[in-house]
Amino acid sequence: MLGLWNILKQKRDDGNISKSELALYKKWGKAMKLLSQDPFYPGLHTHEIEELSKRYGQKVWQSYLENKTSRAMRMYWVYGPGRGDITVIGLEPHPEDKKNSAYERIPLSELPEIDE
Repeated sequence: MLGLWNILKQKRDDGNISKSELALYKKWGKAMKLLSQDPFYPGLHTHEIEELSKRYGQKVWQSYLENKTSRAMRMYWVYGPGRGDITVIGLEPHPEDKKNSAYERIPLSELPEIDE
């Protein structure tokens, strides 16, 4: 996820970012700021995705980058690896069909090892 962020930032800094990439960069940046201040800020609509938590063996949370739009972007994250850390492990459009194992098709980055 850091790689994607750095690519978007570099494109923005170089002035060759597309309109859609710039919109994503701005929305993601705003969501990250809110997430760092309060993971349960009401506008983020943060909630656990149980199917992903079961798949990865630790709680996986979903927060909104946008809402009320087709295929609205969602940010998936976990706590860790250190105390007080949050690691973003995915950025995907909301699965349209919650049935039929929609969350099983969400690709996520590797989870960090948690410091005990």
